[in-house]
Amino acid sequence: MQFAFNSRVFDTETIELAGTEEQIVRGGRHVFDLLPRAFDGVKRIGVIGWGSQGPAQAQNLRDSLEGTDITVTVGLRSGSNSWRRAQDAGFSEADGTLKEMMQVISESELVLLLISDYAQASLHEQVFAALKPGATLGLSHGFLLGYLKAIGKELPQNINVIGVCPKGMGPSVRRLYEQGRETGGAGINASFAVEQDVDGKATDYAIGWSVALGAPFTFMTSLEMEYRSDIFGERGILLGAVHGIVESLYRRYLGDGMTKEDAFRHSVESITGPISQTLSKHGILALYEQLDSGERKRFDQAYSASYLPALEILTEIYQEVSSGNEIRSVMLAGERMNEFPMGKIDGTEMWRVGEKVRAARDPERIPLDGFTAGVYIATMMAQIDVLRRNGHVYSEIVNESIIEAVDSLNPFMHYKGVAYMVDNCSTTARLGSRKWAPRFDYHLWQLAYPAVDSRSAVDQELLDALRNHPVHQPVEVLAELRPSVDIAVQG
Repeated sequence: MQFAFNSRVFDTETIELAGTEEQIVRGGRHVFDLLPRAFDGVKRIGVIGWGSQGPAQAQNLRDSLEGTDITVTVGLRSGSNSWRRAQDAGFSEADGTLKEMMQVISESELVLLLISDYAQASLHEQVFAALKPGATLGLSHGFLLGYLKAIGKELPQNINVIGVCPKGMGPSVRRLYEQGRETGGAGINASFAVEQDVDGKATDYAIGWSVALGAPFTFMTSLEMEYRSDIFGERGILLGAVHGIVESLYRRYLGDGMTKEDAFRHSVESITGPISQTLSKHGILALYEQLDSGERKRFDQAYSASYLPALEILTEIYQEVSSGNEIRSVMLAGERMNEFPMGKIDGTEMWRVGEKVRAARDPERIPLDGFTAGVYIATMMAQIDVLRRNGHVYSEIVNESIIEAVDSLNPFMHYKGVAYMVDNCSTTARLGSRKWAPRFDYHLWQLAYPAVDSRSAVDQELLDALRNHPVHQPVEVLAELRPSVDIAVQG
């Protein structure tokens, strides 16, 4: 599926990705002066919620719009725990930038609804009733649209509905924006969507929102394709799969006789260190070429044995998301959470060992393990193939399968472990990771590793398909549009 758009404010650019054409808009601080034109008719932007995305988006928008006559106001439940955190970030009742959420919704021309997916679904009727006629509803996830489809309801017809979806967790959106002050612009790539346009301004509102967040480049999708790829990706290589992969590899390496510390280095540290760094800047083929002959043989064995087991689970996940089952699962979990809150995911021996390894980390001792790379890349490529089969554009495929993993999420696991990565994300993402990580762990343990140990023949067709895969050219093109700096997760 291809998307085309026109902007009356921003320059657009056409890029070729594996024989397809996509339009993008490049961001940067040099185009911040176009934001008042992009937000024509908007005097107040209401940012509703203070979860993963809310703090980052509210602060980035406020900073980007400084000196204009557009006010960014945070809307929260009065007396909520988030109220003080918003005050600490500089939003205030006294100057009208911090108010009760429904009041902000009713007063704003552009409402960015960033409360949890469960809360959006539960409160959507109140939100819709509070919106001004002709206002613009902004979403950073298509979950609400998926939920309404599942229950047979529609969005109000008298409003614009747009999406801007940063390809990274909220802390990454803020961290890279702050780093960009010194570099002329750095941030997280974003997709945008226009679901409804009642006044002809929706496209520029969406692009302006993305540019104001600091996105280096913005590409178009639809809210349906976004929520499919996003919910799917979180359960796949971005969070759930990588968690399951490292758990299984750690136990395997212990069984091979490694020390606990070395098992952690060869599993977690290898992925979050040299594997992610190479993928970020040079791509998948460069990673393969870095391996010496012995490690390349181990890669081939692991890749050949892991691709189909990963593809099976990822196909199931995509079906669960596109059918609405995964959305219903999130809603049911929301109903259970008062009685059964999410527990810790880093209390096992492996993650306690990881604390010691990180404390004494020597980057020179982190191995580029060929077997680990084979399992990880097999799962990544399986995810790419599922998205291709289902009609997603290459910008979405590469961002949801590679860029977000290596530039936004894995650095947080490298810094402080899996819980720090997963639990800085949305509730929907956290639930999905906890649900599907054990499935990847079990499937690799039951299917992939026994195939390696029985010395099954390497599937040369699979390896040829990897080397000749059409995704490599889009990866190369989009790598040039990556953030201008590596994310600094400390501080």
